Amino acid sequence: MPFRSPAPDLMRKRIKDLALDLLIKHGYRGVSFGDVAIALKTTRANIHYHFGNKEGLVEEVLEDYVRITSEQLNQIWSEPEVPFVNKIKATVEYSRRRYLKFNNRKSTGHPWSLIARMRQDGDALTPAGRDALQRFGKNLFASIVTAIEQAKASGEFDASLPTEDVALQLVAIANSAGPITQDARDFQRLENLYMGFARIVHHAYGRLEPARPSIAGRKRGPSGRGDGTAARGPGAPRAIR
Repeated sequence: MPFRSPAPDLMRKRIKDLALDLLIKHGYRGVSFGDVAIALKTTRANIHYHFGNKEGLVEEVLEDYVRITSEQLNQIWSEPEVPFVNKIKATVEYSRRRYLKFNNRKSTGHPWSLIARMRQDGDALTPAGRDALQRFGKNLFASIVTAIEQAKASGEFDASLPTEDVALQLVAIANSAGPITQDARDFQRLENLYMGFARIVHHAYGRLEPARPSIAGRKRGPSGRGDGTAARGPGAPRAIR
């Protein structure tokens, strides 16, 4: 079998990696083949050779980004035996890492999500590119629905929790994550939205942990207290922070 040089595949990856960063920073209309060629110290003809045209390059970059992001978020949301609120916290940290790649203490308010950036330029995308954006939301919705059903089955949430309503709200936050941080010029508002929503859901539908037996041996109510009120001792769930 003849040896195949890895150079073409390596060049394709370099082009896509650079195009991803440029598209996040400048948007669809702010990036040209010339920009990519100059940054890579190559020719526009070389970029054309690998991707044909700008639409093809953007479409492939977006498809890869949606696939990888969906896989990584699904891994977070489908993790077994992890409390639902911890999955929200893991999602916050996942977004924070991406945010910090394009924002620091001295310079904030910059775009950091390709999905959010491309939604702003949706009219310029190919049909396949627009489909990829829609697929991200559908993938995330399915992952969160699975996580909620796991939480119900484990007793973390009451069975009356409206699964699809909660999932839709979390997808809406995720889809708006980029604009939220740009408007606030920091990451804290996004974290507050996620964790505030987690507290609301936990307060409305979270189940109490089983009460511990009374060492005094006195008769106790269903909540673990003699007066039948909600337990506030060691057996009660901690506040979500």
